This record gives sequence, structure tokens and C-alpha cells, in this order.
Amino acid sequence: MLPTNLRITLIIAIIFYFILILIFLKKKALELRYTLLWILAGVVMGFFVVFPQLLLYMIRLLGIESPMNGLYVLCIGFIIIILMALTSIVSKQMVKIRTLVQENAMLEKRLREAEKKVDKYESISDGITDTENL
Repeated sequence: MLPTNLRITLIIAIIFYFILILIFLKKKALELRYTLLWILAGVVMGFFVVFPQLLLYMIRLLGIESPMNGLYVLCIGFIIIILMALTSIVSKQMVKIRTLVQENAMLEKRLREAEKKVDKYESISDGITDTENL
């Protein structure tokens, strides 16, 4: 079991963790949909701190003998889940950026073609007005 001092320290750390998440959310440093993953991580940490028997039960269920080894395995597993979620987010953002760049390039091309047509018509109309002045 967790000593009382360690449990209190971890509860205070989790409270600061949630405060930090809320500050980032308020300052728009994180979007809500991405913050939910971090909030879930905090809730899981909170459950394990408040109910350490749940942690021991999960470790025994996984067949791990030492609680510290089980804690490391669970932490590494959670980190892998967070990394996969963040990788998915980055991949989606890359697709959106690529699409935006391609659309921007097509719009620039259309603008250049339109400017050429306008210049062509202006030069024709200038030629017409020059011949009328003679």
C-alpha cells in the first residue's frame, strides 16, 4: 500500500496537474478535444492514488509479481496510448495542411491567369484608345 504522506503528495500533484490543464485550456494553448486525453490520464492517476488496491488488482490480473514493475508497465502502456493519439492528431493535421497548400497553389495559379487576361485586355484597350487619338 501507499504510505499516507506519499498519497497526500500525489493527490496534491494531481490537483496541480488539473489546474495546469485548465490554465492551458483557458489560454487556448490546448484545444478541448486534445485536452480530454490529458484529463483522462489525470482521472486514471487519481483513481490509482485514491484506490491503490485497484492498482494492485490490475497488476495481479496482468500476472506481474512486483507492484513497482506493474506500475512501470502501466505507465509505459499509458504513455504509448498518449503517443499514438498524438501521432494520429499530427497525421490528420498534416493532411489538412497539405490540402490547404494545394488549394492555395491552385488559387494563386488562377489569380495569375486572371491577371494575365486583365493585362491583355488592358493592352488591347490601350491600343484602341491610342489609335483614336491619332
